[in-house]
Amino acid sequence: MAHRLFSCITHLISLASLWFWLTTTARAHTVISDETLNLIPSGSGDFNVENGVLLAPILIPRVPGTPGSEAAQKHFVDFFAKNLPKWTVEWHNSTSTTPATGDRQVPFKNLIFRRDPPWTVPGEVSRLTLVAHYDSLYKPEGFIGATDSAASCAILMHVARSVEGALERKWEAMGKGEGLDEEKGVQIILLDGEEAWVTWTDDDSLYGSRALAKDWEETPSEGVSTFSTQLESISLFVLLDLLGAPDPRVPSYFEKTHWAYQHLAAIEERLRRLGVMETEKKTGGFLPDSGKRSYQFTRGFVLDDHVPFMERGVDILHVIPTPFPAVWHTMDDDAAHLDIPTVRDWARIMTAFVAEWMELDGLFLPTKAADEQKPVYSEKSEL
Repeated sequence: MAHRLFSCITHLISLASLWFWLTTTARAHTVISDETLNLIPSGSGDFNVENGVLLAPILIPRVPGTPGSEAAQKHFVDFFAKNLPKWTVEWHNSTSTTPATGDRQVPFKNLIFRRDPPWTVPGEVSRLTLVAHYDSLYKPEGFIGATDSAASCAILMHVARSVEGALERKWEAMGKGEGLDEEKGVQIILLDGEEAWVTWTDDDSLYGSRALAKDWEETPSEGVSTFSTQLESISLFVLLDLLGAPDPRVPSYFEKTHWAYQHLAAIEERLRRLGVMETEKKTGGFLPDSGKRSYQFTRGFVLDDHVPFMERGVDILHVIPTPFPAVWHTMDDDAAHLDIPTVRDWARIMTAFVAEWMELDGLFLPTKAADEQKPVYSEKSEL
């Protein structure tokens, strides 16, 4: 009886903590100053398609289970090991047959890179979750998928590197008693197996995300935790896809997370007002739906890696343009058709969004970032 009573009490405490977190998540998103926005780095030459350290190595075919896929995985792991050693890396592996490969089991390997406050324990941290898929189409042979989604992966690597110093300074100060403890971290998920092998169906698509969402829902956290599973610890699932073509238009897809979309759109508008963005603003900019009203939302959305998580109750912010880029699923989705100023502007926007979420105002240093803010209007491609 005592054991059952203790279990009941601890369960109630866990539910109460989760309720508190759920009711304060939106309010925890702060607005950073213009001074900090001016210090947000762009990545500069790191997005060069020929030799940029972030993007160039993954502008190759990346079909699951092939040497190209393994090369991309190595690039991601090596980058974090060399530049961000305090980020943990976790592999999530699964296998599946596909309509194109018959009975052969194809390996799908998701990579999760995570940065939590140093004093926290598993099960107690809510995490802003930034996501992109790194695999490319099986057919046509040689397909690269520069917008689909090599550029998004490179953008997320840039975000991680850009916020690391500010996170370190913030948590070091908090560890010295200069702030309240927080249980808020950030993780980047690079997913495998998003693409269909033959034709998009529920079974022939989203191989990596379906396996990961299922496992994270079914695997309990250790001990008495605020979040009973890793799935519950996702504060917001921000999925980037099909970014890197010029003049993107990203709608607000979900009313529940429209507040987060509005924060993202406000960042774009402020960066443009400060003269930091490289691209010219077309009608509405990248994110034109900030003023969307409740009655304008429908149940329609783009099928993508967020679906297995959304079906399990996770809040989604989907950053994907509609209409899709003109090069979508063609051999022209390559390095030559990327618009690098657009890629760098997305890198700025996403870095600033994370800086606001993680409350990093005033913690970016005026190093090389200041020089990067002088826009260089260049041709469409760096080839």
